[in-house]
Amino acid sequence: MRRRRQQGGGDQAEVNMTPMLDIVFILLIFFIVTATFLQEAGIDMRPPPPSDDPPPNEEVDPAIIVQVNNDDQIFVNRLQTEPDRVLSAINSIRAEAPNSAVVLEVYDEASHGVVVTIFDEMKVNEIPVTINRQQGS
Repeated sequence: MRRRRQQGGGDQAEVNMTPMLDIVFILLIFFIVTATFLQEAGIDMRPPPPSDDPPPNEEVDPAIIVQVNNDDQIFVNRLQTEPDRVLSAINSIRAEAPNSAVVLEVYDEASHGVVVTIFDEMKVNEIPVTINRQQGS
């Protein structure tokens, strides 16, 4: 008996993957060879060796606390002060403790202008100042 061939559905077209794999490997080799590998300097994370010297006995002056409440009342170390007398009050305290810094505690509803004026006076007179935001009154 003779077998008949069916026409139209018997042969399937296949894609030859070998040339595509060759091209992928060639591109991979090209990028590996042409890539620049930088050796960036890092930070030395080793701690310094312990010192035999005792730590210096530096006395830290207490901070001067300037508070501006919601009603724009100004307090220097809990003493109410007028806005134009803040710098003189701080200078009198710094006469006794010259290394003391100013901590400016500002409440939420305090006027921005008052706070900026005090902050600017501290910066102009080279007095170290930090600002802490307080909630409430």
